[in-house]
Amino acid sequence: MNGSGLRARPPEALTEAEAAEELAALAAEIAHHDRLYHEQDAPEIADADYDALVRRNRAIEGRFPGLIRDDSPSRRVGAGAAEGFSKFVHRVPMLSLDNAFKDKDFEDYCDRIRRFLGLKGEQVLCFVGEPKIDGLSVNLVYEEGRFVRGGTRGNGMTGEDVTANLRTLRDVPQRLKSGRFPKYIEIRGEVFVEKEDFLEFNRLSAIAGSRTFANPRNFAAGSLRQLDAMVTAQRPLRFFAYAMGYSSDIWWKSHFDYLDLLERWGFLVYPENTRLCDEDAAKQFHQKMADQRSHLAYDIDGVVYKLDRLDWQSRLGFVGRAPRWAIAWKFPAEQATTRLLEIQIQVGRTGALTPRAVMEPVNVGGVVVQHATLHNEDEIARKDVRIGDTVVLQRAGDVIPQIVSVVLERRTADSTPYVFPDTCPACGSHAVRPPGEVVRRCTGGLICPAQTVERLIHFTRRNAMDIEGLGAERIQLLFDRGWLRSPADIFRLHAREAELAALEGWGEISARNLLRAIEARRRVPLDRFIFALGIRRIGEANARLLARHYHTFAEWRQAMLDARVAGSEAREALGSIQGIGPAIAQELVDFFDEPHNLAALDDLAGQVAPEAVAGPGDTGGPFAGRTIVFTGTLETMTRPEAEDRAERLGAKVTKSVSRRTDFVVVGADAGSKAAKAAELGVRTLSEAEWREMAGLSPDA
Repeated sequence: MNGSGLRARPPEALTEAEAAEELAALAAEIAHHDRLYHEQDAPEIADADYDALVRRNRAIEGRFPGLIRDDSPSRRVGAGAAEGFSKFVHRVPMLSLDNAFKDKDFEDYCDRIRRFLGLKGEQVLCFVGEPKIDGLSVNLVYEEGRFVRGGTRGNGMTGEDVTANLRTLRDVPQRLKSGRFPKYIEIRGEVFVEKEDFLEFNRLSAIAGSRTFANPRNFAAGSLRQLDAMVTAQRPLRFFAYAMGYSSDIWWKSHFDYLDLLERWGFLVYPENTRLCDEDAAKQFHQKMADQRSHLAYDIDGVVYKLDRLDWQSRLGFVGRAPRWAIAWKFPAEQATTRLLEIQIQVGRTGALTPRAVMEPVNVGGVVVQHATLHNEDEIARKDVRIGDTVVLQRAGDVIPQIVSVVLERRTADSTPYVFPDTCPACGSHAVRPPGEVVRRCTGGLICPAQTVERLIHFTRRNAMDIEGLGAERIQLLFDRGWLRSPADIFRLHAREAELAALEGWGEISARNLLRAIEARRRVPLDRFIFALGIRRIGEANARLLARHYHTFAEWRQAMLDARVAGSEAREALGSIQGIGPAIAQELVDFFDEPHNLAALDDLAGQVAPEAVAGPGDTGGPFAGRTIVFTGTLETMTRPEAEDRAERLGAKVTKSVSRRTDFVVVGADAGSKAAKAAELGVRTLSEAEWREMAGLSPDA
């Protein structure tokens, strides 16, 4: 590495091993900040710093698609429902947006739309430009024109039911105004606070000695997520409507027409909303909003651009966590200086040693920042970051390291270079750095308490086994007592009920509630079970892909054992799953090749019964649960659009043809895949036959 930081190098300069290491680090780092932001309303880094991490993650995934893990932001949205609220299930996923930071990003985005839809370069794209407020996204359900319930975005699939709180907002109509409206519709928007109201609330709170908020987003989120709706009613919250979830009827043809309907139904919409009928107009609008942002009544951090035509939106659909038909173009970021107090070394569940900067708190563009990742020892050496230094933090999407540089003229004379530890701070084992890799790892393995505890924390987290009441502090306590060493031990805690109840601060009720929560997780969907195991590079989305492909635990377990043989049919089938590349397949093989992993897995399977998972979008149609491969050039749609449509119909789309393939759709100039299908006797379909079986009309 010659002292250069891996994070500072462009994706095209990384080896596959380096890319995998960085994606792993990014996944853990982003998940940490997601939990702080969505569950605790207490972010510790600036929004632009977070955006920078996501942007770097996306760039590496674009260069190495076979390494996509999905505990990355490309596969994940927000966080689960917080304790204290019942769950709110969105009928249509409530996802987040990809980001742009400069003209070139927006131009590339427009090019991607044209390629996906098969449009010519001169085809005009018409957008609607909307201010991007950083508040709390919510979903309102109206039946027969009446507001019946509402929830937060949460993880995109399930949020928190905050109906009573939303009823206190004057901008949320209890009934839609006269006119035509669907029998059932989800209306989405943002709960926020205006700048003057926010400053006045903090001023009065400070006088009264009450809690103040770091920024308007935290205020909006904290105010709406009150268990007592009367508290929410006393807060100056506003609501702008801007999107739609599920609707029983759609007669409007464009997004701009929908915004007009929202106004007629009684909602506030952004007065700055503008229809922009070419890309130059969109760029001009972005500059206009950047110039006007300080004069608006509310804080914005960018502009959202949505393709106006709803038929094109429908064709484009979604990829990972985001719609293909919308993007958030962020404004440039800000800088601040502060002092570095300490460098902490954190040990992850894979043994990776990650340095974290602890700094004097500083406000960067409205967000108080106290911690920042230093990524790895090369990054520390490259910037020559030392404890006691004055450092520059930058909220910029183009610069990934949160600490941009050191203010050398403020360095003290007794300053010394930071020496990265070569032993694990948790267990004292050697921490080694294999040749060509950037991450130093603890060699302690199963004897390292940090790794064991981190694996147990991962196992119980909300989007894994979701064991309520068994958080990080309790896991550490039970580990220190010697009661927890493996996931299966969690399900043996019922034998220690009396001992649990006797722990300081617990009691009989607390112990009983924990054991009840544990018992409730003896049956979980297979995808959550796989994700909870903490296999490297297997995030939520990849776990879901595996579960939908293999359906049952027994089939998945046997397939993984068979896949240990290089060149076997099972290994080929694993690597051909759309989204599961060679690197991910190798991680699965490595996991199952370790006897202690297999013993721990079987021990756990003796306590938990993973439930079978149906194929993706199991509609019962001709493609539900079937494996399909596309080859050659299609005439009526692009191949990515066809693959996306097939997955929506419940098919498993793979990249290679095998005996397990059910259909091969053959376009023009088809090559070896068509020949392989003929050799194996796999049924081939013409594009017209595929469209007919898929129920696609000629103009769809």
